Amino acid sequence: MIEIKTSKLSDGEFNRGVFATRDIAKGELIHEAPVLPYRNEEHEHIEKTFLADYVFEYGAHHTALLLGYGMLFNHSYTPNASYEINFDNHTFDFYAYTDIKAGEEILINYNGEEDNMDPLWFDEGKDNR
Repeated sequence: MIEIKTSKLSDGEFNRGVFATRDIAKGELIHEAPVLPYRNEEHEHIEKTFLADYVFEYGAHHTALLLGYGMLFNHSYTPNASYEINFDNHTFDFYAYTDIKAGEEILINYNGEEDNMDPLWFDEGKDNR
């Protein structure tokens, strides 16, 4: 259903993104990414590494690294996918927010809510609208 390919949206060293290998219907589960949580007090150590740009808030007292393809979804203010935290299963569950065509890159809003237009930590000061 999904694969990792070179993304035109990313200009970093790796330039990767998650792409649909078939049509995906709105609401369909795309991926369940297992969580590797750590306490927020430990984040000062992660901040010293490139991993700081890839972690997700995981409840009030934890931050999480996502395994599987979880850390490879790129950002868009007009996402075609969303995610929900599944604390019972310790996963981030990614769903199609709109219909997604085969070959299309799957994008999430890093702010957590699909319509949240707040600047991202790495884009502060840019006009994202």
